[in-house]
Order: sequence, then C-alpha cells, then structure tokens
Amino acid sequence: MSNKDAAARSGATDRAALRHARDRDRRRRRRRVIGLVVSVVLAVLVAAGGWLYMTLNADLHTFDADGVAQDRPPDTSAGENLLLIGSDTRSGANAELGGGHGDIGRSDTTLLLHVYADHRHAVAVSIPRDALVDVPSCRKPNGTWTAPQDGVVFNSAFEVGGTAAGNPACTQNTVEKLTGLRVDHTMVVDFAGFAAMTAAVGGVEVCLPKPVYQGDLNPNLGARGKALFPQGRQTVAGQRALDYVRLRHGIGDGSDIGRIKRQQAFVASLLKAVKARGLNPTTLLPLAQAATRTLTVDPGLGSVQKLLSFGLGLKNIDLHDVRFVTVPWRYRGDRVAVVHPEADALWAALHDDRTLDNQDAGGTARPGPGTPSAVPSASSAPVPTPTVDGSGIRVTVLNGTTTPGLAGRAAAQLRSSGFTVTAVGTAASRDQEATLVEYAPTNVGPAHTVAAALPGAELRASARVVGIRITVGNRYAESPSAHATTTAPPQPPPTAVPPAVAAQARAADDDVCSNLSYG
Repeated sequence: MSNKDAAARSGATDRAALRHARDRDRRRRRRRVIGLVVSVVLAVLVAAGGWLYMTLNADLHTFDADGVAQDRPPDTSAGENLLLIGSDTRSGANAELGGGHGDIGRSDTTLLLHVYADHRHAVAVSIPRDALVDVPSCRKPNGTWTAPQDGVVFNSAFEVGGTAAGNPACTQNTVEKLTGLRVDHTMVVDFAGFAAMTAAVGGVEVCLPKPVYQGDLNPNLGARGKALFPQGRQTVAGQRALDYVRLRHGIGDGSDIGRIKRQQAFVASLLKAVKARGLNPTTLLPLAQAATRTLTVDPGLGSVQKLLSFGLGLKNIDLHDVRFVTVPWRYRGDRVAVVHPEADALWAALHDDRTLDNQDAGGTARPGPGTPSAVPSASSAPVPTPTVDGSGIRVTVLNGTTTPGLAGRAAAQLRSSGFTVTAVGTAASRDQEATLVEYAPTNVGPAHTVAAALPGAELRASARVVGIRITVGNRYAESPSAHATTTAPPQPPPTAVPPAVAAQARAADDDVCSNLSYG
C-alpha cells in the first residue's frame, strides 16, 4: 500500500469518527431536550394538579368544631361512623333548585353510616326528620349555648341558631346522644351539591311504582299538572334527581317517612354508579369537584386528600354488604317515635361491629361502658340466673312520691344486690306512679339489669341523663316486697338486631324497583 493510499484511508477513518461523534452529540442533545420537555410537562401537570388541589381545598367548607359537645361517647368502637346530612336550605344557588326561598338551613335527610372495622361491610341508618328525640345543649353562632330540649323533632337540631348553613355540630351532638355512638365525621350536602354530584356520575337509575305529576311534588298547585316522571325505571340527574328524592305525595302514605325507602334506594343506586366507574382518584375527583363548592364537613375531613382517602377506604366493600335500614320507629300522632329497646339493640350491634345478621365484622371491637362486648347468637345466649347481680353498676335514686324515705329504702335494696348508689334525693315531680329507670343510650345493658331488680319499672333512654337515674314511684311504696331481687330473674339486654329490623334492610345491589315506600 502506498503512502498516498494509507493517508486516504486514515482521512476517511477520521471523518467517520468525526461524524460518529457529531451524531452522538446530537443524540445526547436530543435526549436532553426530550428530558427537558418531559420535565416541563410533568412540572406543568404537577402545578396544574397542585392548582386544582388548592382550588378544591379552597372550595371546601368546614364547620366550627367549638360546637361539638365535650361529653361525647368514648371512642371505643373499632368501626367508623359517618353522619351524612342533606340540607334543604334555599339560600344562594339552592333557591332555584329547591323552590321557594329561606334563610334557615334544615336537615331534610340524615343517614348514619357505620363502616365496619373489616372495611368489607357498611350499614346506613336513616333517622326520620320528624322523629321525637332529646336535643342536648347546643352552641349558637354568637357563642352562647341553648338549654337541652326533650321530645322535639330531630331536624330542629340543625336549625339551632337560625342560619342558612344550619348547625351540623348540634345534629352530631344529638345523634351521639340518641345512639351512644361516637360520630367520627360529619358531612353536609345541599341541593346544589346533590344535583352536581348526580350529574358527575352520568345520572342515577331510579324507579317509580306509578307516574308522578307536578301536583305530587307540589300539593299546593291545586291541579294534577303535567307528568314529571313516567312509571318504571329511568335515569335522573340534576334537578330531576332532586325532585325524585324530595317526592313524598302520591306514593305510599304521603309522609316524610314514607319516602325514606326511596331515598335509600337512590343512595344505593348512586353507589352502584360510582362503583361501576371504579373507586379511584380518577373517578372520585369529578365527584370532589362537583361537591366541594357546596359541601360542609367536620375539620377531620377538611381537605380533599382526606375526602379521597376516606372514599378509597370503601373500595373493598361489596354492594351486597352495604345495607340500609331505618331506626326502629312508630307513629305518634303526626310525629315519629323511636322504639326502645329495639333501637338500643341496633346501636349496640353497630358499636360491637356486628352485622344485621349477627356476624362479627370487627374482630377486636373495644367494649364501651354499658354496651355488650359482643352480640351472641340466640343459641348461645346465657340462661338468666334467678338473682340480679348489680356489681359495677352505678345508679342515682330519687323519690318521685310523697312517701318519706322511699328512695332510701330502694337504695338499700339495690345495695344488697351489689349496685353502687352514688346519690339519694328527691325528684322535682312527686306524682310518679310506676318506677322509672332513665339511662344514657350507652348504658342500655346495665339499665335492663336495674329494671330486672325493680319489676314493673319502666325504661326510658334520655340524652339528659348521665349514667342511670331511678325515680321510685307509688307502686313501689304500695308493695316494696314485690320488688325483692331474690325472686325476680333479670331480663337480659337486647343482644342482636331485632329480626323485623334486619328483614326490612335494603342491600345496595337490590333491584332498584323493589321496596320503595313505607305505607
């Protein structure tokens, strides 16, 4: 090979090496550019996500925790309790949706949702707005506290203070007094929020047993009006969804409690729609966007992250294991009375994470004062012993008659059976006939033991009683020997949800056209 040829080949090699180097540099620069573009895009997405997150958080309202009672039930249940309140305030954007105007928020619908400790079962209990309950002392917007009220309608608690936002803390306090359960979180949604959420999931399937007309929605119309809903299955959203859940006349007995079953069916159908899309941030975020502008929550749920986290915690619950029931009730005139001890048995079962069919869904529920630590099946229920053992049960005894020393005699009898009498006194009223045993809802078990020691005594749950208070009546004065504890077998407290309550429960996967009304 000549020197000339060698030089030519060497030059070609150098040029190839140079081209390779230039290509390598271009690829590196391209990768750097691509990496920079990706980084910028990611930064934009993160910034947008952060902006959206901050926007949603800014839209979310929380109520003042200063109104939550100090004497709350202890946090001894392994499950979680979420109080859901539907407000029918007509203020702001709600006026167009609700029909009419008003500056006071009212609780139109209330559900207490118990999520069991296994996170595979849940029960939602409807509390009728016309139910007669005891409302404890509640904080008003000006910082003062009201006097407790006995035997008033349930939705009056939300109206304490007379504001458009309502008083969720007062409703929460009332539910805790009624049930003996600690409410972990409270959420309020108004008309506008409800309508927006139904639209966010693409509508909700409902069913009507008969056609519905304008006059059914508004009896003051004075005429049948045009048809609003045909008979049978249909999908509703927005205003139509709101009209459906508010409908009460023309179906069933035409009462507020008559429509509770349709409201339960609607919430079940809404859950189906959400589950069908998947419980993940992608599907939950549109719901959050729709709701946050009109949602009011307790401080513990006061961020979008916490709301999404709570929602995602429900993803493993099968629709069949989400049940809806109404607190045991009966009509009292045009109002509704909560029925004891059936309601007490329901609260005790929820506290101990027992399902409606009496299965353990918690495993490690921590027993609270006065609540059975487990709900045994009927076959394993203990056989009552012939005497009453009052060990560990503290009571106050009052004389409700004009017979001197009667409370002291009853106190001595109770002490002989092991009860601890913390105080003896005179009742404000002196005309008591039957002996009355009043108890806080958390003390349902011990209260039944006390009643067993005083045969003929009447039981009454009361939000104004701390512990157990006995008011001795004239019947005890007439025949105290009839109250001897050595001959009266104790009556065990209710241990399982009554069959009648469990039988009327709706599962979230039930046919949307079934079981749509009371009456």
